[in-house]
Amino acid sequence: MSTALQSPSTSRAPLFSQVSFHIILCEEITPGTAQEISHKLTANGATEHAPPSKSGQLHGLTHIISRTIDFEAYGEATSRYISVVMPDWIEASLTKKRLANPKSHSPDPRLFYSGLVICTAGLPEGDKDAIIGGVLAMGGLYSASVSKLVTHIVALSMEHQACDLVKTKGLRCKIVLPHWFDDCLRLGKRIDESPYLLPNPDILRTSAQDQVVTVSRPDLLSALSPASGPLPAQLIPRSPERERLKVFENKSILLGDDLGITDHLRRTIEEIIEQGCGRVAQSITDAHIYICQYRDGCDYVTASTSGKIVANLPWLYHLCTTNTWTSPMKRLLHYPIARDGLPGVKDFRISLSNYNGEARVYLENLAKAAGCEFTKTMKQDNTHLITAHTVSEKCDAAKEWNIHMVNHLWLEESYSKWQVQSVANHRYTYFPARTNLTEVVGQTPIDRDALSRHFFAKHPQTQRDTKKALSLSLSVVSFVPPEAPEDPTDSLLVSRPKPTKGITINGVSAPTPPRDRSGDGNALETPGARIKTNEDKENKENKENITPSTSGSRSAKDRAMFRLHGLAPDIALYEKEKKRVGGVIFGGRREQEDAVASPLKRAVPPAENTDTTSEGLQRASKRVKQSRAPLQMRVLVTGYPRWTENMKLFSKDKEHLRTLGLLLTQDYKNCAYLIAPKILRTQKFCCAVAHSPTILSTKYLEACIQQNVLLDPEDYLLEDRFGENRYGLRLSDVLSRASSNKGRLLKGQTIWVTEGIHGGFESYKSIIEVNGGKCALYRGRTGSLTAIAPSNVEERARDGSEWVYLASGPTRSEAQLWPKFCQMAKSSEAEPKVVRTDWLLDLALSQQSQWKDSYELTEADIVDPEQAASISETK
Repeated sequence: MSTALQSPSTSRAPLFSQVSFHIILCEEITPGTAQEISHKLTANGATEHAPPSKSGQLHGLTHIISRTIDFEAYGEATSRYISVVMPDWIEASLTKKRLANPKSHSPDPRLFYSGLVICTAGLPEGDKDAIIGGVLAMGGLYSASVSKLVTHIVALSMEHQACDLVKTKGLRCKIVLPHWFDDCLRLGKRIDESPYLLPNPDILRTSAQDQVVTVSRPDLLSALSPASGPLPAQLIPRSPERERLKVFENKSILLGDDLGITDHLRRTIEEIIEQGCGRVAQSITDAHIYICQYRDGCDYVTASTSGKIVANLPWLYHLCTTNTWTSPMKRLLHYPIARDGLPGVKDFRISLSNYNGEARVYLENLAKAAGCEFTKTMKQDNTHLITAHTVSEKCDAAKEWNIHMVNHLWLEESYSKWQVQSVANHRYTYFPARTNLTEVVGQTPIDRDALSRHFFAKHPQTQRDTKKALSLSLSVVSFVPPEAPEDPTDSLLVSRPKPTKGITINGVSAPTPPRDRSGDGNALETPGARIKTNEDKENKENKENITPSTSGSRSAKDRAMFRLHGLAPDIALYEKEKKRVGGVIFGGRREQEDAVASPLKRAVPPAENTDTTSEGLQRASKRVKQSRAPLQMRVLVTGYPRWTENMKLFSKDKEHLRTLGLLLTQDYKNCAYLIAPKILRTQKFCCAVAHSPTILSTKYLEACIQQNVLLDPEDYLLEDRFGENRYGLRLSDVLSRASSNKGRLLKGQTIWVTEGIHGGFESYKSIIEVNGGKCALYRGRTGSLTAIAPSNVEERARDGSEWVYLASGPTRSEAQLWPKFCQMAKSSEAEPKVVRTDWLLDLALSQQSQWKDSYELTEADIVDPEQAASISETK
C-alpha cells in the first residue's frame, strides 16, 4: 500500500515525533527496503537509533521494525517494553493519522492473527462474536464495515453486499469461510487459507479421501539433525564464494568437549569464527556462546544459568551459512539433546506418513533425538503414526490396528515440554480438511520452563538467575491452547442426512492466549488470564469459576498492570467469548460445563472512517448484564424441535435457563437430567441412558421459560407409551438396569464396525464405549482380528463357540467385507455374526443383551445405497 507522507504541521507535532526506531534486516527486509522504511519514518518526525546489539544500546529506543522476533536483542527489548512491530504498522499509523496498536502488528508467532483486519458478512450473531473475540485475542483487528484496511471478509457465501463491494471496487482482501478460523484455533497455528476461499472453497468441492497437495519446507534444511556433522562445503575457510562473516562480531565462543569432532575440524571452525570478527574462548566464564552436544555437564549448567547462549554445532553452521542471527531456541534440533532421551518414550515405535522432503527427515531425527524407535514401514507392533493428513494406506491401517494416529504437534510439544503429551488432546488428533500440516512443521520452539525444571533443578543456581538467563537467549515461547470438548452431533442415527454445501461444522472455543514470560518478574497472562472483571466476580460468587490469586514483588505487579492497561478491551471481550464452547461456526457457540456467556449484541453505526481498534469494539459491546442464579441442574437436551429449527432462539433460551440455574451441557457423563420430546434413538439419548439419568419431557423447558422459574422436575417425567411399545421396553426398567450395569454392559467385548455404516462410525463408537466395550473399524485388512478378545455376550448351544460381531449396513460395498470377516473370525476360534445397527441401538436403549433373528444380515438383505438410506428413514 502506498501512502502519502505526512507533512509536518506548524500547530501539531509530526506523527512519529516520539518514535526512536531501529530496523532489523532479514530475508523479507533487504537493505533497499530498510532504506525506504527509514525514509518514511524520518520524514514524519522519527529518529533512527543505533543497532541494539547490546542491552545498554536499547536506552532511548521505542520501536524495533522487524518481520521476525528471531534476533538477539528481542528478549531484552520485550522486558523493557520496547514495541517490536512489522513494517505495516507504519502504513496503518499513517492511514489512521495516529499510532496504531503495536500488538496488532507484532511479528510474534504466538499472535498468529497479527496483521489481520476482518469484517463479517451474514454470520449469525453468536458466530460473529466468537470469531471477533478469537481474532482480537490472537493479535488481529475487527472492522464493522468494508474498507481498504480489511484483509479478510468472513462469509458463508458470496451473496452479501460486502462481497459485492469487494468485487465492485476491486479491493485486495480475501473472502473466507468461518471454517478457517475454527481450524486455526483448534491447532493453535495459522494455516493457509487457500482451501477456504470463496466462491469455490476446496473443502466443499472435494471429498475427504482426495489427495492433499504436498508442501516443501526448504527452511528446515539447516535444522534437520542435532548431530555434529562435517563442515558444509560453502564454509571452507578463505572460500571466494563466502562473504565476510559479521554474525560473530564482538562475541566469544567456547566449543564444548562433548562435540565428538576431530582436532582438524575444531581448528577449522575456530578459524571461521576468527575470520568473522569473533573470538574463541578458553573457559566458560569468558564466553558469550557455548556450543555443546548434550544437556549436561558443569559448563552447560553454568552457561544456561548465567545468561549465555547455548546451542549445538548445526546451529553454528547455520549462522555461518546465512550470516544472519537466529536463536537456538527457535528450532528444536538447534539446541543440545539429552543424553538419555525423553523419559517414557523408549517403548514407542513411531512411523511417519504424508510428510515429505525436509519435514520428513526433520521429524524422523526428532523422534530419534527424543529416544523413540523409528520405523520406515508400519506394522501392528507400532505404537504411534504421525501423519500430516488422513489420506494414506498407513492411516487406514492405523485405524484398523488401533494405533495412535496423531499429527506432528504431539511429537514436537512432547519434546519441547520434555513430557509426553496425552494423545487424547484434540489438537494432536485434528487434521483440517484439504490442509497438509507440513506447512506448520518446525514452528514449535524449546520450552524454557521445561529446561529449568528438568535440567537445572538439581543445581544450586537460583530460580531467578535461571529465568533471567533463559529470557536472554529465548526468542519465542511455545503456546498450546487447552483441549476443548466437542459438541457431538444430534442427528438420528437411523436417519442422518449427508452434509450439504452451506451447512457449517462444529468447532472449539478460542484458545487461551499466550503468556508473556519476559523479564524477571512473575509471568503475565494476556489476554486469557483470569482477570477480575465484573463477570468473573459474578461467577466467583456462584462458585462456578475460581480466580487464582497471584503473588510476587510489587514491581512485577506494577509492570503487569501497566501492560494490562492497553490490553483491557481485548481481555474483556475474550473473557466473554472463551466461555462459549462448541465452535465459532454452527449457529452460535456451544456451552461449556462451568459457564455460559450470553451473545454480544453489537450495534455499530456505519461511518466512513471506521475505527478498527479494540477500543471501539469494546464501547459498542457494553450492555447491562442479568444476574444468574446458582447452578442447580445440568441438563442434556436432544431432539427438541424448538431449537433445532431456530438456532437464534436456542441461544436466547439457553441464556434464559442459565439465569434460572439450569445449565445445558453436551457431556452425557456428567448430566443428571436428560430431556427429550419422546424416546429417541439419537446418539445423545443412547449414550446418556447408560448413566441412568432422570428423563424429562421437553415440556419442562417450556414451562420454566414461560414461568421464569426453575420448576420441580419430578412433575415433568417423560411418558411415552407409544415409544415404549414400539421398542418393547419400559423406561423405568431401562433406568434400573442402567443403574445396575454401571456402564459395563459391553465390558470386555470388541464390536467391529464398517466404515460406511449409515450414521457414521464415530456415533456407534461412542455408544459402544459408553457401555464399556471397545469399538474397532473394519476395512477387511489382513490381520485385523489377530488381537481380538473373545466375546461373552451370548453363547450358542449349537457348537459352543463365542460370538464376534460386525455391525454393518446392507449396502453392496459393505457386504463385500462380510466373507473375509467371517473367515478371519473362525480362524481366531470365534463365531462371526454380521448384524444390523438395530442390534446395537436396541441393546444401548434397553440396557440389556437380547437377540432377534431379524438382527442378522444375510446376502438376501443386500440393497443399493439409496435403498438402504430410505429403509433407515422409515424406521
